[in-house]
Amino acid sequence: MSTQFSTKERILGAAEELFAQQGFGATSLRQVTSRADVNIAAVNYHFGSKENLVNEVFRRRMDEMSGHRLSMLEDARRTRPGELEAILAAFVEPALALAAGRNGGGAFIRVIARAYAEQNDGLRGFLSERYGHVQREFARAIAECVPGLAKAQLYWRLDFLGGALTYAMADFGLIRRPPGVDEDTHRRRAAAELIRFAAAGFRS
Repeated sequence: MSTQFSTKERILGAAEELFAQQGFGATSLRQVTSRADVNIAAVNYHFGSKENLVNEVFRRRMDEMSGHRLSMLEDARRTRPGELEAILAAFVEPALALAAGRNGGGAFIRVIARAYAEQNDGLRGFLSERYGHVQREFARAIAECVPGLAKAQLYWRLDFLGGALTYAMADFGLIRRPPGVDEDTHRRRAAAELIRFAAAGFRS
């Protein structure tokens, strides 16, 4: 691993942890540099601004997740055409896998919750520009499975699914992992229940 890569990753990791704990507005670049054990020049060199740092915290997680989603979506449309549950699995499963990841995915889920709470317009614009096409691809695929659903209803329900998925990713709910059940089994069960629930909603 190069020193450049290591420094950038340390900054991103420190920023993600602090954003998860304190939010974006309450976290200063000096706190990030202190946590990452780098100087402010390193942050300016790699990111240029706090806004870009926030965007990069999202990009490093969501690029991989979005790629996984689109790959699963393509496979579902090719091998199981017209099957709504397969389309929804492509949307749900990569997100839950990210949340359960052992490389800091849990902290990133709290960062997502902060983004909802703080109404960061700059971040919303970045996410819409970079990942809006993923949402549109899923909307098209779902529309093929439920052709009678009006476009406005489809987007409302896709938005509701996104909210429910974020909630499931954060593990805030009443359903905790039972003793003796491993994390992968619990995640698959959560995905199956959410897919079943969402499919009924889209078809109603």
